Amino acid sequence: MLTDQDKRQIESRGMTLAQVERQLQQFGEGFPYLRLKAAASTANGILAPSYQEAEDIVKLWDEYKNGNHIVTKFVPASGAASRMFKNLFAFLAADYDRPTTDFEKEFFSNIRHFAFFEALDAQCLANEGSGVQALMDGGRYKAIVSNLLEGKGLNYGQLPKGLLLFHKYDEGARTAMEEHLVEAALYASANGRANVHFTVSHDHLALFEKMVDEKKSVYAQRFGVEYEVSFSEQKPSTDTIAVNPDNTPFRNDDGSLLFRPGGHGALIENLNDLESDVVFIKNIDNVVPDRLKGETVAYKKVLAGILVKMQSRAFAYLRQLDSGDYTESELNGMLQFVRSGLCVSHDNMDCADKGVLVDYLRRKLNRPMRVCGVVRNVGEPGGGPFLAYNPDGTVSPQILESSQIDKSNQDCVRMFKEGTHFNPVDLCCAIKDYRGRKFNLLEYVDPATGFISSKSKNGRELRALELPGLWNGAMSDWSTIFVEVPLSTFNPVKTVNDLLREQHQ
Repeated sequence: MLTDQDKRQIESRGMTLAQVERQLQQFGEGFPYLRLKAAASTANGILAPSYQEAEDIVKLWDEYKNGNHIVTKFVPASGAASRMFKNLFAFLAADYDRPTTDFEKEFFSNIRHFAFFEALDAQCLANEGSGVQALMDGGRYKAIVSNLLEGKGLNYGQLPKGLLLFHKYDEGARTAMEEHLVEAALYASANGRANVHFTVSHDHLALFEKMVDEKKSVYAQRFGVEYEVSFSEQKPSTDTIAVNPDNTPFRNDDGSLLFRPGGHGALIENLNDLESDVVFIKNIDNVVPDRLKGETVAYKKVLAGILVKMQSRAFAYLRQLDSGDYTESELNGMLQFVRSGLCVSHDNMDCADKGVLVDYLRRKLNRPMRVCGVVRNVGEPGGGPFLAYNPDGTVSPQILESSQIDKSNQDCVRMFKEGTHFNPVDLCCAIKDYRGRKFNLLEYVDPATGFISSKSKNGRELRALELPGLWNGAMSDWSTIFVEVPLSTFNPVKTVNDLLREQHQ
C-alpha cells in the first residue's frame, strides 16, 4: 500500500512508518466510546467555592507567583478567522446585492460598533473613493465586505483571529492578541515578568511577531511588567494521514500522500516543550474589554490558587511516601485525598494490601495536574465535564466531546444531554513533579480517544484522523479538578456578529 517514495515522504516529515501504519489501522478499527459513570455537577465532582473561600484561595496564588516560579500563558492561536466570516462570504457569493438575511442586516445596521470600523472605513476610502456610509447609501454593500475580507483590503478572511481588532478603546482598538497580553500582566505575571506563548500557523508567524514587537512595550509600560513572548508552530510530525472512503491512502494530484493537521490535540507537543511551573490555557477568542476583566482575572486566580493548594498536598504526600515513614491511617488519609480531592476512585483499593496501595497512591499523586474552569451550560456546542471510567479501572474527571459518546447507549446520551456544565477551555496546569522535574506530557495521553471526521479536498471526499484533543484525551491521565466559574468569563467569538454582543462593546 505504501511505496518507497511514500516512506521517504513520511520520514521527511519527522514521522515513522510504524506511526503512519498505526494511523491507517485506526481508520479501520475506529475508536472506542468512553464509558460514563455520571455527568459532573456541583453535587458530584465540581467545586463551587464561596466568596470568602475564593478570597483566601487568591491569596495562595499571589504568594506562589511571587516566589521562585515560572508562570506562562499558553494561547492556541493558529486558527484562521475564515469561519468567523462564513455568512459574509456567502453574501459576497449571493445573487442579491443588499442585506437580506437577519445576519447581514445585523452586521450592516451595527457596522459602526465594530472595533475595526475605522480601519475598514479608511480602506474603503482608499480603494473605492468612498467611505463605508457612502458605499451603503449607494447600495454598494458588497464592496464593503470585499474590503473587509479580501487581500486588497483588511484581508480579515485570511488572517487568524488573534490579529483582528476586537475591542474599542479611547486610545485605539485592540486585537485579541493584545487582550491576552493585558490578561497576562493581570494574573499570569510572576516577579515582574509575563510569559506568553502563542501557537500559530507558519503562514502567520511573521505577522504575529511584527505586531508583538509593535505593541508589547505599550503594555509593558502600562502594567509595569517585562514581557517574554514566544511562538511555536504545530509540528509536521503530529499531522495525520488522510484516507479515501474505502480507507486507502488519499493521494494528491502528484501522487503524494495527503497529511492534515491532527487537530488541537497536537499542541500537547508544544505544551510539552515549555519550561514552566504553571501554565494558563485559554483560547484566543475568549477575551473581554478592560471594563469586564475584573471577574475574569479574579477567577483565573481562583483556579491557580486551587491548583497550588492541591499540588502542595499531593507533593507533601509523595515526599512522605518517599520517606517510608507513614502509618496505615496516614495511607488511608492519602487515599481519601485522591478520592475526594482529586475525585479519582477505584473499587479495589479499600481492601488492597499495603504495597499495592502505595503504588496506586504514587501513580495517582505524581501526575500533571490541571484545574478546569467550567460554566453553567447555556446551550453552547462542545464538550463538558464528566466522571468516566479509565483503562486502569479507575473513575476520574474527564472533559468529553459529543464524538466520544455512544449515541446508541441511551444512558450515556441522557447524561450528556442533562449535563449542567460546559467546558469553556479555561485551564490552569502544573507540569512539573514534586522533585521539580518536567513531566513528559506525552506519557499521559490516551491514544484511544481520537476520532474520525469526514472532509473533502478539491471536491473529493476523504476521511481525516483527529488526535486526542488537547483538553480531552491528550490530558486523559492528568489529575483533573473541575471548578465552577461565572458565565461572564466565557465570551467566545464564533462569528463576526458576536463582536456586537454587550460583552465585546
